[in-house]
Amino acid sequence: MTADTKAQTTAGFFPAHVLREYALLADGERGAMVGPRGDIVWLCVPRWDSPAVFSALIGGGSGYSVTPTERFVWGGFYEEGTMIWRSRWVTEQGIIESREALAFPGQQGCAILLRRVIAVEKDGRVRIALNPRAEFGRHGFTDIKRDDRGWWTGRTGDLHVRWSGAPAGTRLVSADGGLFAELDVPAGSTHDLVLEISDRVLPTLPPDPAATWRATENVWRAAVPALDNSLEPREARRSYAVLRGLTAGGGGMVAAATTSLPERANAGRNYDYRYVWVRDQSYAGQAAAAVGAPELLDDAVRFVSARLLEHGPDLKPAYTTTGEAVPDQRELALPGYPGASTLIGNWVNKQFQLDAFGESLLLFSAAGRTDRLDHDGRRALALAATAVAKRWTEPDAGMWEIDNQVWTHSRLICVAGLRAAAPLADTERQSADWLALADRILADTGSHAVHPTGRWQRSRTDRALDAALLIPPVRGGTAADDPRTATTLQAYLAQLTKDGYAYRFRHDQRPLPDAEGSFTLCGFLVALALHQQHRPVEAARWYERTRAAAGPPELYAEEFDVNQHQLRGNLPQAFVHALQLETSVRLNQHPGSGR
Repeated sequence: MTADTKAQTTAGFFPAHVLREYALLADGERGAMVGPRGDIVWLCVPRWDSPAVFSALIGGGSGYSVTPTERFVWGGFYEEGTMIWRSRWVTEQGIIESREALAFPGQQGCAILLRRVIAVEKDGRVRIALNPRAEFGRHGFTDIKRDDRGWWTGRTGDLHVRWSGAPAGTRLVSADGGLFAELDVPAGSTHDLVLEISDRVLPTLPPDPAATWRATENVWRAAVPALDNSLEPREARRSYAVLRGLTAGGGGMVAAATTSLPERANAGRNYDYRYVWVRDQSYAGQAAAAVGAPELLDDAVRFVSARLLEHGPDLKPAYTTTGEAVPDQRELALPGYPGASTLIGNWVNKQFQLDAFGESLLLFSAAGRTDRLDHDGRRALALAATAVAKRWTEPDAGMWEIDNQVWTHSRLICVAGLRAAAPLADTERQSADWLALADRILADTGSHAVHPTGRWQRSRTDRALDAALLIPPVRGGTAADDPRTATTLQAYLAQLTKDGYAYRFRHDQRPLPDAEGSFTLCGFLVALALHQQHRPVEAARWYERTRAAAGPPELYAEEFDVNQHQLRGNLPQAFVHALQLETSVRLNQHPGSGR
């Protein structure tokens, strides 16, 4: 049976939705996307970058849904400070909820999906469809058995599957290999469903639902701090929980949970972000340092240190969560999310990005300022500084990974990193050398990359503006009162923002919203830059405008389509949540109180 045929046979249970309606369940090792019909349409097992076992999101035809049988309207919310989601449906007869989570913290190799159906008002009736298909739908659900305890077991590819709590009357539909059932839940009562998917033989007994729910609740409660020092503690905790949910046991944080969700329909801009970008990890670590939450900072330092100690000046921009090389990009024979082809792997594995060293230095410096930089971290810091000295004159792919140029942002962020790292140097001579190198890079960049109007330009040969140029002053690469800082910000606001939305750069002469979605990260960068310039009212306006660029689950994608008010790109985008978290605490401080 072809992937297209499989998709047709299950399309009624796993339809496509706009991205703003999807919520994420995450346990650190993997993530599941759940839509408004209670349809889990994305899950990779055993880890983030593994082939998907539920892939209806990109046309693979497999998923796991719990949906009211009656006509309904949808809502939902995260329990505060967790990645526990509650789908909520108001039907013609009553109200039904489905409490959803991946058991947390996640086990390596084994995903445990918890679903608790709750009849909130009056009796509830839901329809359930379970159709796991490994390798993006290539392998069917086979060896399916039901024992006398009502547990269903089976295989899909190399994965072992067990489903407990299935209602009586669950049946196997041979045409598609999936399990289907209808479940009645009396008013005021609940019904638990537990799904295990593992790359090894499952234990004799399934997890006890009540105990697993309690453990998941307790671990989330301990993992996410109060964050009372932020402007919006509840929303800051949401972003922190997202970052924690995207962070694996080895410390690596994936850039997003998904692959191939388009930035613009049929424009060829869809990528696989299920890997750890050094830059994004550094943003998350610095945000954690800013809010005083050391666990995520420690994770970031641990992961980035290990990569630098292994690869030194040959550091790659991104890795898998286990520290391996990102696989080459290739296309899958799947229909894809509407408007996009389906890609796995990423061509970032062939790139050199100089700013990864500057961001690493900033990360280690943030840890050092709070006395959380261990021996390996200090060795990695020195290696990053040495790499900057060796490679700062080379063209690189830059922050936006476009083409190799001598990008201004890459050099200036290395200046910021060297200056921040200097107080942590082992010797006074080493500290002086790093500061001298920072001055040399700044002087060289200033002589080649300042526009005739007095602002920074993108590169030596590209006189255009770029949102990335707002970052170095915020990080200390240039002074807040440096004329080039204020001039660049003013030019950016005039040329690359519209109606309160911020864009990366100008692709062509079309109106900004016609060429690309607003880049959500950039809105928070504008808020930070304005705050640094002692313009608090404007900073707050930008913060509020940008934080509204999310759907009902309050997840940020890479871009926001201003014309259609839709999310674009992979979801959720970790570096946007990191900047939202940092901005929420920076704007609650005096501009001079933190780097």
